[in-house]
Amino acid sequence: MSFIYTIPEQHCRIIKRFNKFARVQYSGIRFRIPFIEKFHEMHYWEKAVKDNNIDMKLMEHQTDTEPRTTQTRDNVTVRADASVYWRIFEPARAAFEVDRLPTAIFDITLNALRSQIGRMELDEVLSERDRLNKNIAEELFEVGESWGVKIKRVEIRQLDIDRETRRSMNQQMDAERRRRARVAEAEGDAEATVTVAEADKQADIKRASGHAKALKIIAEAEKNYLDELAQQVGSEKAAEILIAQKFIQGFDTITKNPADRVFLPNSYQTLLSITDQQTAKMEVD
Repeated sequence: MSFIYTIPEQHCRIIKRFNKFARVQYSGIRFRIPFIEKFHEMHYWEKAVKDNNIDMKLMEHQTDTEPRTTQTRDNVTVRADASVYWRIFEPARAAFEVDRLPTAIFDITLNALRSQIGRMELDEVLSERDRLNKNIAEELFEVGESWGVKIKRVEIRQLDIDRETRRSMNQQMDAERRRRARVAEAEGDAEATVTVAEADKQADIKRASGHAKALKIIAEAEKNYLDELAQQVGSEKAAEILIAQKFIQGFDTITKNPADRVFLPNSYQTLLSITDQQTAKMEVD
């Protein structure tokens, strides 16, 4: 091997002297002491995190777990997997504090995934994925620090449940939708009833107000008519004429029913006679 060499950007090499850790060399032109120093080789690391068994990659890495089954707190079987994003910030720890760093990250991510899902009920697992991601990342953070690794984030990729549970959930959702529809319909009917009642109330008020105004106008008109008539024929005669008019108007109401027998005066004198009799009766009363 060459004793003067170049290390690529975002890579490093670990130098050992007499088979003990000596130093970390980063990108650029570097050298080592012949026969005394040698490179630390990473035979069992995946190619994604090393080059040529000696160059350790310092960029961000992604580790994907395989789908595994686990149990929620309410004993529902869930099949889940996740992706964890991490990077090495202390190469010496990553090389010597743990054996096969990528495999170790894979295993602890899977264990944390199972542990966190086991603490939550199914509804929480399905609806609070962000909280689940955060809890897994926090559980991995302390272990990663001891290995010279910074856990950036964790993302749940897949959450599957068995067919029987899915069918039960669909039935539950259908029942909930029907319940909400019935509640909405009942609320709509109640609002419609209140609206109709309020409209009827306002209509009754307006009809009563209009009727009162009409009666007032009729009364004022009759008063004006009586005053003018009294000026022309005198108060007593005007009263007799007004009574005769009211009497005639009463015939209109009586004759609307064809089954009634109605007596109609056949002359003006008879009408005045009837008017006089009615006036006399009113005075006696």
